[in-house]
Amino acid sequence: MHLYNAWLPPPVAEESNKERDSFSRVVSSVKNSYRSDDPDSVYATLKWVSVIDLFIKAKSEVSMEDVSGLIEFGLELFHVSENKLYAQVRWGNILVKLLNKYRKKLSLKVKWRPLYDTLIHTHFSRNTGPEGWRLRQRHFEATTSLVRSCRKFFPPGSAVEIWSEFRSLLENPWHNSSFEGSGFVRLFLPTNLDNQEFFTHDWIKELMDLWDSIPNCQFWNSQWTAIIARVVKNYRFIDWESYLPTLFTRFLNMFEVPVANGSGSYPFSVDVPRNTRFLFSNRTVTPAKGIAKSIVYLLKPGSSVLEHFEKLVNLLEQYYHPSNGGRWTYSLERFLLHLVISFQKRLQNEQLKVNKDRQDEQYLGKSERHFFVKVVLKLIDRGQYSKNEHLSETVAAATSILSYVEPSLILPFVASRFHMALETMTATHQLQVAVMSVAFVGRSLFLESLSTSTVKSIDIGSGEAGDEFIELLMVSLSNALLGMDANDPPKTLATMQLIGSIFSNMSSLDDEVSVMPMIRFSEWLDEFFCRLFSLLLHLEPSSVTNEGLHSSATSGTFLVEDGPYYYCMLEILFGRLSKPLYNQALKKISKFVKTNILPGAIAEVGLLCCACVYSNPEEAVTQLVEPILLSVISSLEGTPSTGFGGRGICDASVSTKAKPTISPALETAIDYQLKILSVAISYGGPALLRYKDQFKEAVVSAFESPSWKVNGAGDHLLRSLLGSLVLYYPIDQYKCILHHPNATALEEWISSKDYSDDKPLVGPKWHIPSVEEVKFANELLDLHFRSALDDLLRICQTKVHSDPGDEKEHLKVTLLRIDSSLQGVLTCLPDFTPSSRNGTVENPNHGSFLIAGATGATVGNTKLREKAAEIIHAACKYLLEKKSDDSILLVLIIRIMDALGNYGSMEYDEWANHRQAWKLESAAIIEPSINFIVSAHSKGKRRPRWALIDKAFMHNTWRSSQSSYHIFRTGNFGPPEHVNLLVDDLLNLSLHSYETVRILAGKYLLKMIKRWPSMISKCVLSHTENLRNPKAPEYAVLGSCAVLATQTVLKHLTMDPKSFSSFILGILSSSHHESLKTQKAINELFVKYNIHFAGVSRSYFKSSDNHVDAPDFADLVSQISSMSFDSMGLHWRYNLMANRVLLLLAMASRNDPSSSKILSETAGHFLKNLKSQLPQTRILAISALNTLLKESPYKLSDEKQSFSSENLQGARKSSLEGELTQIFQEDGFFSETLNSLSHVHIISDTESSSRGNHGNSSFQSLADKSITRFYFDFTSSWPRTPTWISLLGSDTFYSNYARIFKRLIQECGMPVVMALKSSLEEFSNAKERSKQCVAAEAFAGILHSDVNGITEAWDNWMVVQLQNIILAHSVESIPEWTACIRYAVTGKGKYGTRVPLLRQPVLDCLAAPLPGTVTTTVVAKRYAFLSAALVELSPQKMPLAEIQLHYRLLEELLGNMCHSSAQVREAIGVALSVLCSNIRLYESFDHDGSNESASKGLGNQFDGRSWVLFLKERASEVVMNIQNTTHSDSMETPENITPENGHLNGDSQADVKWMETLFHFIISSLRSARSSYLVDVIVGFLYPVISLQETSSKELSTLAKAAFELLKWRIFWGPHLQEAVSVILSSANDSNWRTRSATLTYLRTFMYRHTFILSIGEKQQIWRTVEKLLVDNQVEVREHAAAVLAGLTKGGDEDLAKNFRDKAYKEATDLQRKRKRRNLSSSQPIASIHGAVLALVASVLSAPYDMPSWLPDHVTLLARFAGEPAPVKSTVTKAVAEFRRTHADTWNIQKDSFTEEQLEVLADTSSSSSYFA
Repeated sequence: MHLYNAWLPPPVAEESNKERDSFSRVVSSVKNSYRSDDPDSVYATLKWVSVIDLFIKAKSEVSMEDVSGLIEFGLELFHVSENKLYAQVRWGNILVKLLNKYRKKLSLKVKWRPLYDTLIHTHFSRNTGPEGWRLRQRHFEATTSLVRSCRKFFPPGSAVEIWSEFRSLLENPWHNSSFEGSGFVRLFLPTNLDNQEFFTHDWIKELMDLWDSIPNCQFWNSQWTAIIARVVKNYRFIDWESYLPTLFTRFLNMFEVPVANGSGSYPFSVDVPRNTRFLFSNRTVTPAKGIAKSIVYLLKPGSSVLEHFEKLVNLLEQYYHPSNGGRWTYSLERFLLHLVISFQKRLQNEQLKVNKDRQDEQYLGKSERHFFVKVVLKLIDRGQYSKNEHLSETVAAATSILSYVEPSLILPFVASRFHMALETMTATHQLQVAVMSVAFVGRSLFLESLSTSTVKSIDIGSGEAGDEFIELLMVSLSNALLGMDANDPPKTLATMQLIGSIFSNMSSLDDEVSVMPMIRFSEWLDEFFCRLFSLLLHLEPSSVTNEGLHSSATSGTFLVEDGPYYYCMLEILFGRLSKPLYNQALKKISKFVKTNILPGAIAEVGLLCCACVYSNPEEAVTQLVEPILLSVISSLEGTPSTGFGGRGICDASVSTKAKPTISPALETAIDYQLKILSVAISYGGPALLRYKDQFKEAVVSAFESPSWKVNGAGDHLLRSLLGSLVLYYPIDQYKCILHHPNATALEEWISSKDYSDDKPLVGPKWHIPSVEEVKFANELLDLHFRSALDDLLRICQTKVHSDPGDEKEHLKVTLLRIDSSLQGVLTCLPDFTPSSRNGTVENPNHGSFLIAGATGATVGNTKLREKAAEIIHAACKYLLEKKSDDSILLVLIIRIMDALGNYGSMEYDEWANHRQAWKLESAAIIEPSINFIVSAHSKGKRRPRWALIDKAFMHNTWRSSQSSYHIFRTGNFGPPEHVNLLVDDLLNLSLHSYETVRILAGKYLLKMIKRWPSMISKCVLSHTENLRNPKAPEYAVLGSCAVLATQTVLKHLTMDPKSFSSFILGILSSSHHESLKTQKAINELFVKYNIHFAGVSRSYFKSSDNHVDAPDFADLVSQISSMSFDSMGLHWRYNLMANRVLLLLAMASRNDPSSSKILSETAGHFLKNLKSQLPQTRILAISALNTLLKESPYKLSDEKQSFSSENLQGARKSSLEGELTQIFQEDGFFSETLNSLSHVHIISDTESSSRGNHGNSSFQSLADKSITRFYFDFTSSWPRTPTWISLLGSDTFYSNYARIFKRLIQECGMPVVMALKSSLEEFSNAKERSKQCVAAEAFAGILHSDVNGITEAWDNWMVVQLQNIILAHSVESIPEWTACIRYAVTGKGKYGTRVPLLRQPVLDCLAAPLPGTVTTTVVAKRYAFLSAALVELSPQKMPLAEIQLHYRLLEELLGNMCHSSAQVREAIGVALSVLCSNIRLYESFDHDGSNESASKGLGNQFDGRSWVLFLKERASEVVMNIQNTTHSDSMETPENITPENGHLNGDSQADVKWMETLFHFIISSLRSARSSYLVDVIVGFLYPVISLQETSSKELSTLAKAAFELLKWRIFWGPHLQEAVSVILSSANDSNWRTRSATLTYLRTFMYRHTFILSIGEKQQIWRTVEKLLVDNQVEVREHAAAVLAGLTKGGDEDLAKNFRDKAYKEATDLQRKRKRRNLSSSQPIASIHGAVLALVASVLSAPYDMPSWLPDHVTLLARFAGEPAPVKSTVTKAVAEFRRTHADTWNIQKDSFTEEQLEVLADTSSSSSYFA
């Protein structure tokens, strides 16, 4: 049994034993309610889903057979209900919960294929149903989480099947299917024991290669990281050593941080299509969780992972520092969090297994734990005071968890930081964080000090550590008193949390506490209350207390609002005080409360009294409650009374004209005292019975007072008095019962998971109401509920008051009394009995299932509730007639209706916003499951007993709200007639003219109809009537829309045909409501309906005969389609809505046999709409046709292409053909259509047209957009390859339009093409760009249609058309025509591998050489067309013709690289990168030597390899030439340099142009993510890129810089890396100093990116080279080298750094000596002195923020060079100033590491010497 259930109040716990049988009954009912012959009976099972959910949440004991039976049945249902998305969502989610909860006990086998089919069918196919995107999204989430939960149960061999299924998608990395493939692999690949033989080293190698095929793509990285992390975690037998450098290089480079002043994010990221990103979403940019998990599970004794991990942390730690925050902080914070969490989980698993004697060499021993904590501590140290709140909180939580693992490292760190924060009191946020950290490690401090003190007797020296920790606790306790400060809320709350945390550990507080000998608690307590009272006196109330109804007793200041720590601390404090100390505290408090009235701190003082009373009711009631109670009664006695309070009505004629009032001061005082009382007695219980009469007196007098404020306070008092009498709540929750086994002074904490029935823990004592208490409560109900109801009836029936003001007051007080009685007894007043539907009266208690739960003892009876409902119904009528403008009365009556009708909802609300629920998650009161201090490990987190009791109490509250909620939904019951009355009233009130009344009534109405679903249709029918009714006022329409737009109602429309048609027609015929507000509301309602649309009830199609009242489906369709023509004269938005509904209905009826007529009519209707006058309607028509045109009889499938065309004729016709042919053969149909479509293309001047599915962004408002757009048009995810070619500009080519033409042609054959031809020719020569867009779309559709007879048409006229397009001179429409060609050659099929018919002819036409006389734009255009076409090919499957084409083009391009026009050069560069990468990818798949024959057959000068050599050789020549020219330029005298390299001779001009083209090639290879296949080529061009940053040709240098920025992000592997290193080393010794400097710049990022994969030798070479540059003869290079060295020293190679530092120190010391001896005679060259100084500077600046032991000497030595001449002096002063700046924060502590003499030397160098004094 679960701990919370064992600890329920005894009466409830008794009941909960029956839940096991109840669950079995539920499971059998579920199975019975589904009939296999009727697939729609799935809907009948849905009402049980929430019941099953109840059993899970209630943590009931259930038998495993039932659970596994239910899961198998649920999976079967899930697969059966293929097109019923809503049913799949509900069942999917509940299955996930069951599988996750019982996963360790189940033995299932689940097939993966059906789950995959469901996903594909619903989300990845063209045939998406009509369901709204919100439902689709939920469906996707449900299905994917179901897959994740089932992965564990996939049978053996699944991994192989899954991998082979998706491996083919990953073959072409430049096609979007590879992103989908990676997402699917991540989702499906199981890592359970059954599949372990699949994961071999070969597989890992393959995975690593695949991972590298797309560089720098966040989406791609996160998929593979997640897979690796799972494999590492689940299979310990794999040896990862050989992959570590690669893995860690990846891990490091996935964190997008700014390296060496570079940018902090990828300069270009691969564009993953929106829907793929959305479906396989990853919340963070960097997969920090996967990285952390992999690292933690890779750790094992003796592995090199430890060094790699340390190096990774050394590189990343600087970005945790508060001054280095940025976009990357979030992912770094996640990384730290997941490192600690995974580490904790791993340790927990290992410790629990060790207990079962399974020792394993992979377990983490003491030394590994120590190492891990030491490394993570670096990050903690940096991030502790971060300005980012999340980071500083994560750091504190991490400290808390790790302190139980390795206290010897963490606790001293926390202690030193705390003392440091106390010294620098000025930075308050530091103090707050430091206090929080101490609170979080409070328990480990106690445990550590005790465990060390037990050792003390044996070993004298070990005691200090323990004492030091206890001392820290005492210092923090005494400082906590100073921390309570009304002006600094965060610090105050942190100190309260600290006090709570410390006292939760101690078993009792007494002056003789053994744990803290130095503190006398009686003195501490006095001081504490002193501080607390002064805090309360100075509190500023946070807001002006509103006089209205809702001023609850606890609307307090920050102490109550911002966190539960205040009350929690008080309760713990009073619970732990010993008797004498408690009495001492009670005296102080009672004195304080008697003498002060603080209206600004009502809640705070009230809670103080409440904690006091709770801890010892008998004592506290006499000392605290009695005096306040008596003083209230005496104050009220003297005030005038109205007689409305329940003593009987005084005669109305007596009331004089003058209204009785009381003075404001007295009013405030009484209000304050009553409210404090009401909070204080919340848990008084039986102790209050002695003051029975006084309480009655006080409540009645309060209600009789003429002041509304006092009435309200009386309401609080009555509520809380009733609650404390009849409710169940735990008593003595905070007393310590369990002592820690090692130390009695500490409390033992417990974990709810370790609980078992055989050794029960001592449960809480509950307050079970006694007979007297129930009797007193019933008396109070008689007084303020029964009699108040009678009063109310009397006021409404007989006019008691002549004065309307008096009447209003009387009504107000009477309603308030009723409300407050109901709020007080909650569900203790029994619920209505439901009416049974079939006449036989069933006993409602024998419901079909049972969940135990009760809030308290029963008071009153059902009759009382029924009487109340009747009277309230009457009163509501009266109020709506007479007082309909009085919102206070209406709001009160609505609240009473809620309390009457929604049984249990108040408990539910209390549970939902339970103030203290989240305080239990604070790390201060959680002891993690692993504890190495006293080496006690448990199954779950341990908490103090009081926290668990709190959870059990909340669990009971939740159960009581649920116990009767679902019973009547599943049984055979209808709603009680009293509920009907209330619903009618609320329906009227939800249309009220006041917004507040409407909103509140709507809210409670929804709760009611949700519980009694049979009443929904009544609501829909009455509310849609308001939409149709032209006379309905504005507020009625708004109210109706608000109710109709709720999920409860929208779900119901799916089931109920009658309300569905009423709803639809209601919306469509509401256009006569003119006002803006109503139009907006109706619009939003419609959009919401679309988003949540879940189909139409199946019974609709069958209902032709049996339902007389439900309209026939066909009638509805025709009615709507008549509304959706332009000629109706409706507003365009309504026309649009009608069209949209028509589309939804047509699609919903698709699977119904009788629907073909409807479908063909609808398709025809939308085709006509293409030429509609309304742009929106046209756009919608496009979406519609895309969905409706399905069959394509004229399309040649692969087998039929060989047949002659005759066989096909008359074989089969499309069902839509007749209808459509008729329409498009009308005269001028297409030219009109094309014309009206061209208006949708809006070409803005700035070319910024958005790339949406439709570019209609500019003239549609958001609401209209959401109506017209189908959110998930997967068809709109063309192009299927990433778009990165910037040449193409922004195109306004809409693939949806092209697709319509394609579909039309496939549906109706060649006649369409013939009809289109003339208008197409006319439009493609038009002047306007928008017309050309449409022509491009139509042409693309024709080219891609593959129908029978298209090849003849190509030969006849299309080829000429295409040639004209290529030769046309217009520039602006190039992007559209490029897209058109790209569309035409796109591969067919989902993964784009089948070749379209016309691809080869189109390519040949493009490849044909141009006539000699054309302009450069045409040349550039042809290359752009070519690149676009080549991007779409799938290289791994190219036929021979395409390969030959590639080689032909390659030759042409390489010959043209010196073209004179810059535009053409760029186009050639881009085309070249696509060509070369295609050839490379083709070669990587071994195509049995066919490519050799291909290239030989061409007699070509370039075969597979030689073009690379050609490019490299040519590049090195060209670089030399350019450098020489540049060099000779700079030698000449400035006069004869003509502008813009005009004097360069022709040769060098050509060289520059060739080089530009090459740079374009490099840039586009890197930008397009195709560089992985061209790495060897790119490495060869490192030198040109580095050396041509500064040349006389400006364009060339700009390109070189762009290429340089991109190269910084590229990682080189293996042999390419060695080549890169050699290039770098040679260019670092280049003769031109600018090249040397550029090499240094590149080195900084290069070393960072490759630090894990460079060999030691390579690193040493690089270090040596850079050190040489310190004495370079160019001063810029020297300084740059120093900066680079500082970076390298930080970069984690400790040995190299240490050697460098020692060498630098030694040389500088020698130099210093020599200089002294020679008396500054400058015999040495300045460069060598500067070099020595710069070496020192590099080592000093490599340690910002820290103070390693070597630093003081280095800085001092550096400061001694301050007297040197020019460049040296400024270098020294700058460096010392920088050192001072970075160490300023902690200088107070760090200066202790310097000697006096050193400080003096430093002071001389720095200008403001006092700072260092």
